Amino acid sequence: MEQPNLNYIDQLCGEDHEFKKKMIAIIKKELPLEIVAYHKSMEDQNYKHAAEHIHKLKHKISLLGLEKNYYVAEELEYNLLTGMVKCQYEFETILKLMQSFVNEL
Repeated sequence: MEQPNLNYIDQLCGEDHEFKKKMIAIIKKELPLEIVAYHKSMEDQNYKHAAEHIHKLKHKISLLGLEKNYYVAEELEYNLLTGMVKCQYEFETILKLMQSFVNEL
């Protein structure tokens, strides 16, 4: 399974360590809130809102270097917009992986 990393953020920030700290701080603040919002939408079976939250989470997936997992998120986003709940387990595994990684930063 693909593991989260800071490679993309390192490339993006280069030697600007303050910018890197700000990026990480934003991720640490926003990721848990976006995950909670996604779960709430799924619990309410509001799949359109859940898809919107996934769209936002895809940016974090990319920033954390999870290129292959991005496609799982994209597939679930599409499925939810068409009324299907398919790939949810895989996506939620990705969320747990990301949250665990971010908690360690």
